Amino acid sequence: MTSVIVNTTNKVSALVRLTLGAAILSSSLISHVYAETEAKNLHADWTELLQENVAAIDNGQSTAVNYAGFKNQESALQTYLKQLSNTSRVTFDAWPKEKQLAFLINAYNAWTVEFILTEYPDLESIKDLGSLFSSPWDKEFIPLLGKKISLNDIEHGLIRGSDRYNDPRIHFAVNCASIGCPALREEAYTADKLEQQLTQQTERFLTDTSRNYIKGDTYYMSSIFKWYGEDFEKGFRGTQSIQSFIGLYADALTLNVQQALTLKNQDFNVKFLDYNWKLNATK
Repeated sequence: MTSVIVNTTNKVSALVRLTLGAAILSSSLISHVYAETEAKNLHADWTELLQENVAAIDNGQSTAVNYAGFKNQESALQTYLKQLSNTSRVTFDAWPKEKQLAFLINAYNAWTVEFILTEYPDLESIKDLGSLFSSPWDKEFIPLLGKKISLNDIEHGLIRGSDRYNDPRIHFAVNCASIGCPALREEAYTADKLEQQLTQQTERFLTDTSRNYIKGDTYYMSSIFKWYGEDFEKGFRGTQSIQSFIGLYADALTLNVQQALTLKNQDFNVKFLDYNWKLNATK
């Protein structure tokens, strides 16, 4: 009789453990799916705003921004920025690096637009938002990850300074509201599409002959490569120089036979073009 009671008790205990385990697993799965969906939907409003207010120009190699349209939808932009601000550092740190990087690029771009709107249309350049002794990029007006930070803090601190991402292609994704900048992408960056998006942005910028072109044995390049040259020397996909980085995208460039050979042999000089700081606004 005692044996029967013990066996019954063991079976009940096993059933309880099994049921409890299934409940925990189900709860964990639901939480994971919810987190994935929440992160994916976080940037949906930003995509909608971009699609409505950013237009491709120059055969798709760049974009122009309708700041007047953004101004009319500023409440929607501020709602999106508030969602970013409500993301805690703990939540951010738990994400894989692709989600983190997409989040930071979107944050930089969206707050740059909001920064322009503080004085638009009474400015010709983002530099007008600074002064002789103060850079606009150092202004701490962004409530993000528990701190009040600047655009420089996002780009140079959280992105470049963390050594977590080591991806020089971010320089073709963050946009400083200037004509000389790479295109402001017409959609938000997301973790699941980040690799494709960064590749497209890089090719888009490199094929823009107003910013980068080869003439003879000289590659005339955007000043971005001068300012951030060290980022292209840190071994991204085996590259140790600007020349070798450009070589990764040779197939995307429109080159004649001699130019292709020059690029392949990395046998070219580099000269940097002047940067156009005029506002990248639609006319």
